[in-house]
Amino acid sequence: MTSGIGALVLSGLLAVSPASAAKDYTVLEDVEGFDPNAIKYATPSDQADDNLLLDVVRANGRLVAVGEFGHVIYSDDQGMSWTQAETVPTQVTLTTVAFPSDKVGFAGGHDTTIIKTEDGGVTWERVYHDFEAETPIFGLYFDTPQHGFAIGAFSLVLETNDGGETWEQTDIVDGGEYDYHLNDIFEAKDGTIYIAAEFGNVFRSTDDGESFQAIKTPYEGSFWSGIGLADGSVLVYGMRGNVYRTVDGGETWTKVPTGTKKSFGGGVQLDNGDIILVGLNGAVAYSSDGGESFLTTSRRDREGYNAVADGPEGKIVIFGVPGVKIMPDNAEDAVSQDDVSS
Repeated sequence: MTSGIGALVLSGLLAVSPASAAKDYTVLEDVEGFDPNAIKYATPSDQADDNLLLDVVRANGRLVAVGEFGHVIYSDDQGMSWTQAETVPTQVTLTTVAFPSDKVGFAGGHDTTIIKTEDGGVTWERVYHDFEAETPIFGLYFDTPQHGFAIGAFSLVLETNDGGETWEQTDIVDGGEYDYHLNDIFEAKDGTIYIAAEFGNVFRSTDDGESFQAIKTPYEGSFWSGIGLADGSVLVYGMRGNVYRTVDGGETWTKVPTGTKKSFGGGVQLDNGDIILVGLNGAVAYSSDGGESFLTTSRRDREGYNAVADGPEGKIVIFGVPGVKIMPDNAEDAVSQDDVSS
């Protein structure tokens, strides 16, 4: 899951007023020969796994990660080595990736760009692009290879029912005048869909996305992401180390102690039930009690991390500003490493 650093990285863009942004684009469009819809392919790079990466997903054992410059990389050995995708028809920053099946996957990012793969991430095609909208995509969710949602800034919601061939823009809530940034979309164990948003807002759907209900949590800041846990509970997390947990489908929320003010952007639950969150300034938080509390460590590199996946035996793979890093999957071993402090 994504959008922590992804949203923060994009904050400079989003802080620009629509008028000034439009002015910048107008200048570009006035340049002779400039075509905002022209496809520019990602450049092959031996350093693709050492640059900014913002999201990762597991597809039948394969890890697929996405990031800046249209970089898409994949690993078939639990993150120990990486291969860059052969054909990626964009150079924009990709912020999110989702695989509804072993082979079919989607990634989204800047300029309202969505790309699709049907071979497990090796080659991709562009299926949606709206340069003039000036709206980045922050999250993707698919319940089947045919049906899914793309969500993003300013309450953007796009829905496809034909595997990405066509997309329809919809309102997050019927008749609602919401303009929140929608930062991540994910599923709970019971199939309920949640969207983590700004100003302590969470949106919930119990009918496969046909409708969403706005839920106000006790928190007033932004939630960057969330995760549905194996016991049926749900975590949402974001700015200043805030993590909230619900065990009743979002009716009530309890603040989870993390011992930090560092923002969290990505999380994963391991096969053994442990939960790991990663975030800004090197934050890596560990929970062994189902998300009721976290012990937060700090990597000495103090870099920002936005996604995490289960890795080789005893390890996790984390993704962020410096690309891919591997570290222990438990707090005790993490603290004992030279690059981590308690």
